[in-house]
Amino acid sequence: KMRLQCLFAALCLGVGVMAGKYSRELNEPKPNDRDGQAVEFRIAKLNQVWEKAQRMQLSPVRQAELHSDLKLQEKDELQWKKMKVEGLDENGEKEAQLRRSFHVILAKYGMDGKRDTRPLESNSLKDHDIKEEDAFDDPRLDKLWNKAKISGKFSDEELLNLKREFQHHKDKIHEYNILMDTVSRTEEIHKNVITPLEGDTKEHVLHQKHTELKHKMRDLNQGFERLRKLSHEGFTEDSVFREPRVIELWEAAKRANLSTDELESLKEELHHFETKVEKHSHYKEQLELSHQKLQHVEALGDEEHIKRNKEKYDTLAEKTREMGYKMKKHMQDLSNKISRQGLQHNEL
Repeated sequence: KMRLQCLFAALCLGVGVMAGKYSRELNEPKPNDRDGQAVEFRIAKLNQVWEKAQRMQLSPVRQAELHSDLKLQEKDELQWKKMKVEGLDENGEKEAQLRRSFHVILAKYGMDGKRDTRPLESNSLKDHDIKEEDAFDDPRLDKLWNKAKISGKFSDEELLNLKREFQHHKDKIHEYNILMDTVSRTEEIHKNVITPLEGDTKEHVLHQKHTELKHKMRDLNQGFERLRKLSHEGFTEDSVFREPRVIELWEAAKRANLSTDELESLKEELHHFETKVEKHSHYKEQLELSHQKLQHVEALGDEEHIKRNKEKYDTLAEKTREMGYKMKKHMQDLSNKISRQGLQHNEL
């Protein structure tokens, strides 16, 4: 099984990606619970997850990632509540989608009550080297990667970029598996019986019922095809972006039947987004290093020194969460924008 790094709920009512809007959301005072105590989120179940995570001692980067996932879930749920008041979502489609995305968060961070056999998330600090024992837990990916490594087509820097793309694809397989498992279990609980369907037949039935799954499978196939082409032909001179998530959005935009002007405008926005992704990665690395330093200082036992490092670490953790939320929110907006514009063109 794979490790998912990024999860995006596809519920959004409008695309606004101005930094001001994100900052305003993040700078609002923290909500209080019924006893007047300050809490992290406005929704009780999200606070419960966050409190449980504090007790689980997740790694600092992982905890920051969970926080930004919960923040995105909170935004989507509050938005859905407004929709409901306005009489939208009559068929309950958005509600079901939100329930799924919440279950996916639980599964992703090992809080779904199942014994977690998945490997821990890849540490971004380790992305700077190419090890002999690299493996992507998928025979097709491993075979492709090993061929690419010995092909002589790639410089060291290009191999690192290629490795990041393979890692991203591995994470997407993991994301698909979690969603598949969640949808499958939801179906079974809903019917109150275990479905007799197994394996491929079951997957096919679920695909028919859930377009979200179908789209993710299509994305996986397109992603693998891109990796195969890249591994055989190498990087071209006109590679516009470096970050796998941005490349993926750009590829989707090129397939979405957009006008030249729309593509140009989107390319510009994707460049801004890529900067945001890189900045977030940088913050995650700094947070990891800051945590290592704090542990070192704590072992030495100088109270003043500990206090100073703890303050630095806390500030960095807060900043990393904030950056993660902004980045994931922007990605969600871009995905929605691309699919909506593509739909409009196909309807014309």
